Amino acid sequence: MVLNVKMPAKVLFVLTSHDKLGATDHKTGWYLPEVAHPYQVLKAKGHEITFLSPKGGKAPMDPGSGEAFKDDQICKDLLANKEAMSAIDNTRKPSEIKASDFKAIFYAGGHGPMFDLPENQEIAKIGVGIYENGGIVSAVCHGPVGLVPLKLSNGDHLIKGKKVTSFTNEEEDGVQLTPVMPFPLETKLKELGGTFVAADMWKPNVQVDGRLITGQNPASATPVGEALAKLL
Repeated sequence: MVLNVKMPAKVLFVLTSHDKLGATDHKTGWYLPEVAHPYQVLKAKGHEITFLSPKGGKAPMDPGSGEAFKDDQICKDLLANKEAMSAIDNTRKPSEIKASDFKAIFYAGGHGPMFDLPENQEIAKIGVGIYENGGIVSAVCHGPVGLVPLKLSNGDHLIKGKKVTSFTNEEEDGVQLTPVMPFPLETKLKELGGTFVAADMWKPNVQVDGRLITGQNPASATPVGEALAKLL
């Protein structure tokens, strides 16, 4: 009898290095539940997670997310996890990462990624490398901004003709941050050829199109993790 044993996979978590909200003095960064919840799902399945950021080193957490989710047990577990937090405080640089080592890449949300991921060609090269090696590209909330610079070898944007979602323009208006964003993310994903699928504000929404997984908002973080674990 042959047992179908699935081996643990290596997953690359991309966090922002950016800690300021546009030209304001308000702090931002990566959004706590959008890291904690997928991390918990994947670690429970035995997968190995490596953290990457544009600059390497300490990736800043949005302090507002820590306050908003201070009673969320999964978020509390991540903050208390010395191994995980040490890795987040010492993220790898793009130059230290080989795409061939990973089966999946996951772009975490927060408003920070809007400022340092859209034009980051080093991380884009890693993402495309993972995808074209047969791996999975996934993202949640503002994380799909990391898909903006992803162009395949044939010159097409990775999201062209694929179902995709992200934090919606309506949700951005709802948190009154549209004026400080470099561009509206929903609009940008549509411009690049993505077939944008939105749910009602704040409702979970995950779109899976082949090896591309995207989630709309914080409520979508756990189901994105589950969809990624299922594909792995």
